[in-house]
Amino acid sequence: MSDPVQGAPTPPVVDVSRRNRRMAGGLTLLVAGMVGLSFAAVPLYDLFCRVTGFGGTTQVAQEVPDHILERTVTVRFNGDVNNSINWAFRPETTAVDVHLGEAMTVAYTARNDESRPVIGTATYNVTPDKAGRYFNKLQCFCFTEQRLEPGQSIEMPVYFYVDPAMADDPDMADVKTITLSYTFFRAADQSAALPPTQGEGAAAGALDAAGGKDYQGYAQGSDSKPHPGAAPTDGS
Repeated sequence: MSDPVQGAPTPPVVDVSRRNRRMAGGLTLLVAGMVGLSFAAVPLYDLFCRVTGFGGTTQVAQEVPDHILERTVTVRFNGDVNNSINWAFRPETTAVDVHLGEAMTVAYTARNDESRPVIGTATYNVTPDKAGRYFNKLQCFCFTEQRLEPGQSIEMPVYFYVDPAMADDPDMADVKTITLSYTFFRAADQSAALPPTQGEGAAAGALDAAGGKDYQGYAQGSDSKPHPGAAPTDGS
């Protein structure tokens, strides 16, 4: 074997451990970034749906429009329950004809058919999906969770309107009917439905159905609740 050539450059020594540490650090940052993006994606996606009406996501309004158009649409109502909760749930009215910009109140009823108190929460959407950006809710039971005692029934109004701006959208010219659908699920947190422990009777009393209030602050069984087709009165 021949001797090494005199004066030839010596190959650089690679610090493998240092390179591995750098790679591990880079991968850690990448994973952390992906986790952060996954958490950020949920509120961003929710904001996107609310702004665009994507997937039939409805809008939330604070006041009624200042004008009503002659054009009308039929709004149909649907109610379902997930198999995680044994409730009866249905709309009291299956369909109404409303003018664009006209505020309308309809009601759903729910009954707890279980032998214990249950807290339920509702998801919702409208079809066709493209109508979501024009369907506005002023008040809705879906904004909060609902607690029902065994056998208790409750009337839950929805106060809504269809935005008059829908008339200016050529893509909505073919929409004659909008369907509003709700599905009730068992809420993940059932702690407020548990029997009170000793010394907590007063706190639990605020949740008792007999003396409680519904999502708008109306006393259960109160005659001051809005009736279907009418604007809700002040529940204060």
